[in-house]
Order: sequence, then structure tokens, then C-alpha cells
Amino acid sequence: MNKQNDRQVWQNYNLPIDERVDDLVSRLTLDEKVAQMIHSASSIPRLGIPEYNWWNECLHGVGRSGISTVFPQAIGLSSSFNTKLMHRVADAISDEARAKHHEYVRQGDHDMYKGLTFWSPNVNIFRDPRWGRGQETYGEDPFLTGRMGISFIKGLQGDDPEYIKIVATPKHFAAHSGPEALRHQFNARVSIKDLRETYLPAFKACVVEGKAVSVMGAYSRTNDEACCASKTLLQKILREEWGFEGYVVSDCKAICDIHQHHKITSSPEESAALAVKNGCDLNCGKVYHSLLLAVKKGLIEEETIDLAVSRLMRARMQLGMFDPPERVSYTQIPYSVNDCKEHRHLSLQMARESIVLLKNGENILPLEKDLKCIAVIGPNAHDNSVLLGNYSGTPSGTVTFLDGIRSLVDSETEIMYARGCDWLINEEDEWGVQATEGFSEACAAAERADVVILCLGINSEIEGEEGAASLSNFAGDRDSIDLPEIQQRLLKAVMKKGKPIIIVLSSGSPVSINYAHEHVSVSAILQTWYPGEEGGTALAEVVFGDYNPAGRLPVTFVKSIDQLPLFEDYNMRGRTYRYLKEEPLYPFGYGLSYTDFSYRKPVIDRKTVVPGESVEVSVQIENTGQRAGDEVVQLYLEPLKSSVVVPRWELQGFTRIHLKPGEMQKVKFSLSARQMALIDADGRCVLEPRSFRIHIGGRQPDKRSETLTKSEIVSTGFGLSGSRKEIPY
Repeated sequence: MNKQNDRQVWQNYNLPIDERVDDLVSRLTLDEKVAQMIHSASSIPRLGIPEYNWWNECLHGVGRSGISTVFPQAIGLSSSFNTKLMHRVADAISDEARAKHHEYVRQGDHDMYKGLTFWSPNVNIFRDPRWGRGQETYGEDPFLTGRMGISFIKGLQGDDPEYIKIVATPKHFAAHSGPEALRHQFNARVSIKDLRETYLPAFKACVVEGKAVSVMGAYSRTNDEACCASKTLLQKILREEWGFEGYVVSDCKAICDIHQHHKITSSPEESAALAVKNGCDLNCGKVYHSLLLAVKKGLIEEETIDLAVSRLMRARMQLGMFDPPERVSYTQIPYSVNDCKEHRHLSLQMARESIVLLKNGENILPLEKDLKCIAVIGPNAHDNSVLLGNYSGTPSGTVTFLDGIRSLVDSETEIMYARGCDWLINEEDEWGVQATEGFSEACAAAERADVVILCLGINSEIEGEEGAASLSNFAGDRDSIDLPEIQQRLLKAVMKKGKPIIIVLSSGSPVSINYAHEHVSVSAILQTWYPGEEGGTALAEVVFGDYNPAGRLPVTFVKSIDQLPLFEDYNMRGRTYRYLKEEPLYPFGYGLSYTDFSYRKPVIDRKTVVPGESVEVSVQIENTGQRAGDEVVQLYLEPLKSSVVVPRWELQGFTRIHLKPGEMQKVKFSLSARQMALIDADGRCVLEPRSFRIHIGGRQPDKRSETLTKSEIVSTGFGLSGSRKEIPY
């Protein structure tokens, strides 16, 4: 083979990808290899390889890259409990991502947020409601997080047998959920049991079932090892145990933290060498430039760098970056798909499905559209920022709550709007204007109205990532989960007018609204999260009955932080519905409807399950109400006896169905023996002879819904000896 033909081996798309990757990496100098391991990778002109920036975001729509469709924030996506709709949303996002990327390439633009490698989804467990980034997650439950994560990843990466649509990157591996102020030096001490039982399962699902091409490490340490240089996490678990073959990227500047804040190493070259040797291939930051010095000092072998670069180049080849555009079907996605009518409608549908009805006293909702006067009050009533959440794109248009309500009521209905107050208290500004100066206008509107729609809550300026939430006094986290004081005062002032009040609560995390829940003058409460560009339309449709709400809480609403352990404590005792012993304000999985559903007795195809088998559970559900609507059917496993402390019960199956009045449908679940295993104190996955109660209903089987769920008992058995059996994770 002559030199000219030999140079074309890595470009020959008819050859196996491993052969192409090996050829390409063999042609690179050490300087060129290291330059490819920085998120802003340099071009290699002599090989015709353009520069590439690996950093892009698509948490709930293509972010930070001009106009795009903005879907509900991730916590809202999860509250739909709808994996099929989640897949459709992710497919739409990846369509827009591809269309944008190829247009940028045509324009010669290779800047940040222009590539095909996206640092989403966030599948960390939302273990504590004070964490500002909990809004980016799918909630507190490992099973729900895993299933939603799989659907999102598959929608992003596509189903082409040869090429990946875009790269998905579940983050932040592994045990990470605040505090934000400490994340650069924090050491999350996690028992092997909690790690295996709570913090790892969603990541495993995303890697093993979702086939994620990339994983991002966390800033913090887990059990003394820096997550982005952890032999335990990146080598033993991710690659050896789960068989991950993709690449690992650091969180931004996390490699610098290894020597500056964690004090594990004493220099940039030591940090870079440690991270790469333990499996972190790509540096968001610039520390990996020090790999050149690390090689000279003998801290790392060039062959180890070759392995990291090979993983990166493999991903670029899987995306079709080095192949003729006409060969890659995704290059044909038209630019017009971006921000199109169909995607806007999809955003609306997801917003509808994400809204959770928390209270509906005397069935005040839905409202009639021809009321004489409606007062729409509150800092979130006519504000675009509360629709978006963090890591959002820029929509071409938004529908605020006020806009949506105005558009749906009768032409004769008067809408009176008053902001009332700001989100947070500020007793007076520099001109002496009081924080309560808007109360009078709000009360005047309430006096004249038949009903008050009070839009309260927080936004991503109050909760979010370190440095991003400008109004947070806790580095993005919250030191209280109460409704901000000024808004509580506004609520009490409006309540004095004696009109029915419907609270529309916006947030990316639980807000304790105990006062509103307990008082009958607050007739209804709706949780909207950060509902995306069509949030106002979705809310109005729910309020006036054009859509029957069926969202469910993906996180427990505790009554106060007094029910929680210390924020810095990563032990799961007392956390989430799985371990919380006290009664919360609203439980995980909770949500009301405008109709009623009845469950028949579950049917189980076998009473005893052995390793390698599964049990099939089916149940008939009937809409016994007067309205069509969705029901989120949830299956929980409650162990009746165990040799170690285990969750009191766990979600192990869910599906969302639609039923007309009088319609009945059978729903089936399959439970594997693995789902009935436990993690013992040594972190082993063990099956042991024991019995479970299977609960099926529209909610978690707590006190307030015990009459709405049905249960049966099934056992796990292993022959006459009754021995315990260790099985794979």
C-alpha cells in the first residue's frame, strides 16, 4: 500500500471503526493527541481535521445556542411519568441539535455550544430539596430516574445502526447532590450499601440499557477519591463491571480541583496524569495541557494517552464527522425543524402532562370560562424566567400564565392582573419603596374578582448552580424550603378578601406550603415546575378543564427541613420516600385528577420467584368518573422481612394510560428476581428467601392513598435449603 492510500485508512468508512481509529491515532503527534483531550480541541490541518468544541447542553432543549424549543425543566419532564413522551421530546431536541450543528459547520462556526456532544441528562439523585440543581434531575427515586434517563438518552442518540445522532452524557458520576458552595472540595462519604442501592442504579441503567456514549464525572470526591480520577468509579465499576466503552469527560475545572482543593496531588501534571490513568479521557478545562510535562516526568505513558484519544476519536467517527455528509442520514435534517410548530406543540403536551394537582377543595377546579372577573396575582403570573429554569435555550416566544388565562376565558370575562410583590423580601429599596407596596393593588383586584389565581414560588435565580442563581444567598442552594416570606405575606393579605384562591406554584424543587394546604380559603394548588415556553397555555387548559391533570411528584414535599438530616450527610437514613419515617406534606408519586379510577385485585402469575425468573403482575383499571383522563399506574414492592435495613417500599414499575369515562384497561408489569434482591451491608447484591407485598395504584401506598391501592404478596424462594444467593448487580 502506498503512502497516499495508507493516509486514507482512517477516512475509509467501509473499514471497521476500530481499524480506522487505530490508524488515525497512530498518525498523531503527542502534542496533537493532548490537544484533542481538551474540550476546545484544536484543528489538525495536515490531516484536514477541523477544530471541535465538545461542550454543549440540552437538558430540556438545545441550550445556549440561539433560538430553540424550550421544553419543561427536567424535574417537570420526570413528573409526567411518561417514558414514551420523554423519548419523543429527546428525539425532537436531537433533531434541532443536528440541524443547528450542520448549519454552524456550513457557516464555518466551531465555537462552544455548536457541537454534537451534549452534557445531558443529569441523573443524580435529588436526595435533599435544598439542592439548587435538583431541578435538573428526574427526582429522588433511582428506578424512575433510570427509566426516564434511558428514554431521554435513546431519544438523543437515535436508532441508526451505524451512526449516533448526538452523544448523551449522563452526569455527575456518581454521588453528587450538593452543597453547591462546597462542591470543589467536598468529600461525599457514602456507604457501599447506599452507593449500590441509591446513587449508582440510574447511572447503570443509562450506561447498560441506554447505551450512553459518554459519562461526566462530578467535582467532588466520593469516599476520598476525586470522582474525575476515581479508580473505583471509572475503572472498576463503570468500565470493568458495566462494560462501558465510551469516553469520560470531567466537569468543568474539576481536574484543577484535584490539586487546588482536594489536595490529592500537588501539581497540574500530577492531577492530569492521575485522571487519565483512571479513565477520564476529556478535560473540560485546560489542565490536560500539562500531560506533556507529565509524560516527560514519567507520570504517565503515551500509550495511556493513546487509549483516551482513541475513545474520543471513536465518538467523533460514530457521529459521522469524518464521513461524507450524504452517507450520514442525520445531516439531512432540515434547519427548519428548529423551533417548528410541531416541537412547540410537543412542548405544550409535555407541559400539560407535567402539571401536578396537589389540592382541589370541593372540586373547585376546573373553573368555568365565563366567570365575571378573575384576578391573576403574583410575581410568577407574568414572568418569562419562571417558565424556563436553568440550562435553557431561548424560545422565539413564550406564553406566561397570565397570557394563557387571558387567551382561554370567555370574551366577556374581565382579567385583573397585579404583580403584588417580588420573589424575595426586600423591605425597601434605595428610594424607600416598601416590599409590600404592591399589596394594595393585589387586594383591590382580589376584592372585585370571583376567584383569585395566585402565582407564587421561586425561579432559577433563587435556586440553581453555584454562580448562576444570582438571588441565592447559599451558592445556588436554599437554606429554607419555605415559600419566601414576602409571598407568604401576600397570600395572607389576599386571603383576607374572602375569595376562593387557586395557588399556582412554580419551582424546580419542593416548596413547603403547609399554610396554604391547611386553610380552606386556598381551594386548590397546582405545581407547574418550570413548564417551558408553552407553560401558560398548559396551565390555562388545566385550570379551565380543557386538560385533565395527571402529573405526579417525582420528589417528596417534606413539611420543613426539620424532617431532614444535615444537608452534608449523604447517608440515606431519613431521606426520600424510601426512608422517610415522618409524614410529608405531599408524598412522592402523589397527584390528583378531575376523575376517579378504580383498581381491581392484582393478578400474579406465580407466588414464588427463583433466580433467573420473573413474575408477571397484571391489574384492571377503570375510569369510574365523568371525565376522560390519564392515570399513572405505579407498582411498589414492600419487603415484609429482610436481614438488613432496606427501603420501606420502592417504585419498581409505572406506566401512564388514558381512559375515557367507563373505559377499562389491563396493565401488565414484569418483576425480575433482581428487583427483589437487596444490597447487604457489604454492598453485595443478594437474593434471600423473603416475602413482598406488591402495591399497585395511582399513588404511593401511604396513609392518604391506602384505599386507592391494591396489594398482593409474592415470595422469593431458593429450594429447600433456603440459602441466600449473591447475584450480579
